[in-house]
Amino acid sequence: MSLASLADVLRPAVTEGYAVMGAVVLGWEDAETYVEAAEETGAAIILQAGPNFRQSVPVNVSGTMFRTLGEAAAVPVVAHIDHAKSIEECRTGIEAGFTSVMYDGSALPLEENIATTAEVVSLSRRHGVSVEAEIGFVGYAEGANSEHTDPQEATKLVAETGVDALAVSVGNTHLQQSDLAEINLERLAEIEAVTDCPLVLHGASGIPAAMRRHLALKTRVCKFNVGTEFRYAFGQTLRRVLAEDASVFDRREIFKKTMPTLKTLAIEVMSSIRP
Repeated sequence: MSLASLADVLRPAVTEGYAVMGAVVLGWEDAETYVEAAEETGAAIILQAGPNFRQSVPVNVSGTMFRTLGEAAAVPVVAHIDHAKSIEECRTGIEAGFTSVMYDGSALPLEENIATTAEVVSLSRRHGVSVEAEIGFVGYAEGANSEHTDPQEATKLVAETGVDALAVSVGNTHLQQSDLAEINLERLAEIEAVTDCPLVLHGASGIPAAMRRHLALKTRVCKFNVGTEFRYAFGQTLRRVLAEDASVFDRREIFKKTMPTLKTLAIEVMSSIRP
């Protein structure tokens, strides 16, 4: 089925009432594992190159990596740049073959966020690339606090930019290690009432599984970004693997023993946000 844009996978998700997982990637092994899990589930997958990954792996390398996996996959694979903070970051991702970019202007004044997002959309459209934007501010555990999305600001940004997806802040928080996030369903409903594009929740690791399923099946939230729970599972499994066999030292062998845990978790997450 090969490479797809964000619009390609989110439009049917909205129409049919399910969500797609945006997997935060940190290396070849986990990216390959997420695609394998998607194939077993029969679900599309969004491979996300976030800021930390882009600092350690050049964008042209990660773009080639994601495209290689997508072109061989039996399910739609989106190659996505996450949390780009400039037009140049988006342009670099597009030139590297990414099929989707997220421009994050959430910390900017509304008009500046809208103006720059519109420029990113114009640039991306020329290359058939989808755009995700953010309005409101999704905070960080142990860091900056969230600022819930204003529905009127959301409708203004969507109307003036034509983005393919909108990340909103309704109680979700980045880097949460416990699933105790309290989603403001009333605010979410207000946003849904005045916008018409697919909605995205970052920090989905902190959202309880039952709530994620409810949101996927009953609201227009159709993309969940998941990273922290995978990193936690990897760390715990890595400690166990090394403790069980102190003689193992080859990176390939170590990762071979840790990836099944991530695959099982990925299948569980993807299955839970589909009917």
